[in-house]
Amino acid sequence: MNDFDFMRLDGQTLRTFLVILEESSVSRAAERLDVTQSAVSHTLAKLRKILGDPLFIRSGAGLVPTETALSLRAPAQEILDRLKGLTQQRPFDPSAETLHFNIAANDMQRDLIFPELLRMSRPQGIDLRLEIVPSGVPSVNMLRDARCDLMLTPLPPDGLDFMQRKLFSGDMKCFFDASQIDPPPTLDAYLQAEHIAVRFALGGSSGQALKSAELPYRPEPRVAVSNFAGITPFVQGTNLIATEAAFMRFTSLKSLDIADLPFKADPISVFMVWHQRSANDPAHKWLRRQIMQIVTRYIEG
Repeated sequence: MNDFDFMRLDGQTLRTFLVILEESSVSRAAERLDVTQSAVSHTLAKLRKILGDPLFIRSGAGLVPTETALSLRAPAQEILDRLKGLTQQRPFDPSAETLHFNIAANDMQRDLIFPELLRMSRPQGIDLRLEIVPSGVPSVNMLRDARCDLMLTPLPPDGLDFMQRKLFSGDMKCFFDASQIDPPPTLDAYLQAEHIAVRFALGGSSGQALKSAELPYRPEPRVAVSNFAGITPFVQGTNLIATEAAFMRFTSLKSLDIADLPFKADPISVFMVWHQRSANDPAHKWLRRQIMQIVTRYIEG
């Protein structure tokens, strides 16, 4: 504690600490914060290193706080309250300046959110400028090197200097052309089917989002395209099937038929990720709020 580096603390770290303290579980804390378990674990590791204390000891299925952790509850909450007060005192008028954001997102997230964001902003007199680049399977350097201000991805990069929030979750589904074929009724039929998938120009593929204990392997696609918009032209009028997230029925796969997979697969979540340097920037906070409002309308609709 004599070498305590208070400059390395931030509000998100303290909030994560308090939620772990309340939940006595990393997994429950991640669910409550709408982030991945690895993000919570990274934050806890960061705080342990700063404070030189384990903070939580595993006991059975839960975590038991150390005396240091218990002593930090009240001052951590007080700091968060003061930070909130500072933010509330900072005036910000989105219509009084040009808002320019570089966003890393694949075409599914792009088409789902940002056309609506532009339509919402114009009647309010907001000068919004967007530059959207494909994220593929994103790397940590995209945010660290300030090549983008915000990242939307189902595969958030790990890093102690990143913050994230879950936007939405959904099941993986089978997309197909019902005028040509029926959806595969069994796992064997699925494995033998003709598949199409996305292989990103920056590396990785959409198949990485498909996770299932029942799937012995991922079928090799007959066709690989560089973005989700390329799936529909190949599926229409053919026996090809695509395995993608259900919420793609709102965007580039909306003209295709959709069915459940013939096996149990893990849900897929999309996260909003940003660097901690942008955490308290009022323009950046405005952007994150607008995105959450758009996503909420999709979920409620």
